[in-house]
Amino acid sequence: MHPLLLIQTGEAPDALRARFGGFGDWFRAAMRLQASQMRVVRVDAGEALPQPAEIAGAVITGSAAMVTERAAWSEDAAGWIRNAMDAGTPLFGVCYGHQLMAHALGGTVGWLPAGREIGTESITRLASGEVPGFRELPSSFPAQTTHRQSVLEPPPGAEILARSQRDPHQWLRYAPD
Repeated sequence: MHPLLLIQTGEAPDALRARFGGFGDWFRAAMRLQASQMRVVRVDAGEALPQPAEIAGAVITGSAAMVTERAAWSEDAAGWIRNAMDAGTPLFGVCYGHQLMAHALGGTVGWLPAGREIGTESITRLASGEVPGFRELPSSFPAQTTHRQSVLEPPPGAEILARSQRDPHQWLRYAPD
C-alpha cells in the first residue's frame, strides 16, 4: 500500500519543536500513523514531491509563510496540487495548506478583513458534506486557530462546509459527492 504524503510547508518554532517535536511528528501522531505509513516532504526546503500515483493521498500543513508571497516552492506545490486533483488524489489542506489548495484551484487568498484569527474560535458547520466524520460534528464546535490570511473567494465549484466569525471560508470541499 502507498504511504500518505505529508507536504510540509513550514516548521514549528524552535522552542516548540524542542519540546514537542516538529510538524511531521504532530500530524503522524494525530492521524495515528506509523512512520512507515507516512512520507514527509519539506517543500519549503526544496524537497521534490512524488508523483500522485505513488501515494495514497496527501495532507498539506500550515506555515508561517503567506500564500500571497508566491514563493517559488509554494507555486511549485500549487502546480502539484492541480495535477493531484486531476489524478483524483485525496488531499486535505490545513491552514496554509487550505489556502494553498484554494489558490491552486482558482480561488483568491489574502488578508482576513476582520484581522487575525487566533485562539479558540467557534466553528459553525454550514453543510453536511460527505467528509468522513464531518456529519458527526456538532453544528458548532471549538477549534484552535491562528492565521492572518485566508481564502477570500473559494475556487469555482468549492463547497463551503464551515465558517467562523472572522473567516467565512474556514473549511472547503472540492470533491464531487
